[in-house]
Amino acid sequence: MTDVVSRAHPYMANSTDEARKHMLNAIGIQDVDELFEQIPPGHRTGHRFDLPDALTSEVSLKRHLTGVLGKNENCESYLSFLGGGIWQHHVPAICDEVWARSEFLTSVWGTAASDLGRNQAWFEYASQLGELIGMEFVGLPVYSWGAAVGHSFRMAARITGRRQVVLSSLMDPEREAVAKTYCGFAEQEGHIELIHVDHDPATGRLDLADLERKITDETAAVYFENPSYLGIIEDQGSRIAAMARNKGAETIVGVDPISLGVIAPPSDYGADITIGTTQPLGVHMNGGGGVGGFIATRDEERYAREYPTLQVSLADTIVPGERGFGMTLFGQSSYGSREDGNDWTGNSVYLWAIANAVYMSVMGPAGFEEVGKSILQRSRYAARQISSLPGVSVRWGAGFFKEFVVDFNATGRTVAEMNAALRDKQVFGGGDLSQDFPSFGQAALYCVTEIHTLDDIDYLVDSIGEVLAR
Repeated sequence: MTDVVSRAHPYMANSTDEARKHMLNAIGIQDVDELFEQIPPGHRTGHRFDLPDALTSEVSLKRHLTGVLGKNENCESYLSFLGGGIWQHHVPAICDEVWARSEFLTSVWGTAASDLGRNQAWFEYASQLGELIGMEFVGLPVYSWGAAVGHSFRMAARITGRRQVVLSSLMDPEREAVAKTYCGFAEQEGHIELIHVDHDPATGRLDLADLERKITDETAAVYFENPSYLGIIEDQGSRIAAMARNKGAETIVGVDPISLGVIAPPSDYGADITIGTTQPLGVHMNGGGGVGGFIATRDEERYAREYPTLQVSLADTIVPGERGFGMTLFGQSSYGSREDGNDWTGNSVYLWAIANAVYMSVMGPAGFEEVGKSILQRSRYAARQISSLPGVSVRWGAGFFKEFVVDFNATGRTVAEMNAALRDKQVFGGGDLSQDFPSFGQAALYCVTEIHTLDDIDYLVDSIGEVLAR
């Protein structure tokens, strides 16, 4: 009788019976199930799953995955007018070329000896972003805009010793949900309470009368976004900042940096802490991982001491005329102090900082102005054409950037019905707002960027018209 030979899985060299037995012996147990004995039996699945046989052939596996992925409807093969936090912007080929170089892929972390240009690239990221947003002190990126919101709320609470943050009722619900996890629960020590401010129904901007009522001596910060989640340009920034300052509160402004070629930076109208996304700066749309968020302030110690993120500094060395890069304020981060750091940040999106630095260097001031004007012109053209359709209107049709709200209430159609019909025409319509903002009724958030041509927009308008005519 021939003994059955134990072979390793093609992709897992340590998957033989011998290797398994060796690992069990090393930790002093007889069976893997002993590792999970603390889980009650009723919480564990006892039956076997009806799974297909493993595809151990690389050829078969590639064919299978290609077939599965080929079923996707994606934003490369379809026209997409979705936004709301992840946007389809043009990513210059040089961005992917540079961040994917082995010098960066192999030294995203590691010792100083493994730094093959990483620190300089990070320093350039912080320097360029600081110039773009009008702030001097910029941390390395966190996972997302939502993560930046949460960290900034905690920074403001530590700076002021207060435990309330006032923010717009029209904030992105997903972004706010992320921020709430940073604020903790009411039963926890250090909980931060969020107070919502109404919006002006006529303009979509903050209701300053309601804001004044809700800022108190307990307010750590006032947070608003410009442009807002719904694309509205908030032209009351200076007044909002003054109202916050009068109560001893910080002003935190969230911004889409791609807008700053045509919109004044938050520092011009009183921001103390500026946060936002870095995804439009050379990062492809993606899900399941970080897309990049930033935190920036003035170069003042009272702000610098409250950062939870890593900072890259440039300083003279002991060699005359030589400069070196290094981490500063490392000990106040979770990297330097673990649970005793200001906040826990964990790993982040440092490779995207490389892409961001390349994008900003390629664009320059003229490039940001050009792309900003292009987005303004194309989004306004789209809004004007869409609002000409019977029963369709655009809320707050003046003073928006990149995104705008399309109202379908008078058509008798739901956004879900419209989007399903548009998919048949290989178009992704706007994001459905009816669940998150029920008072809007059947309304959708449409997004137009520099990648959309006039022909693309005309096709969208014609497609909506044809769907409504059925």
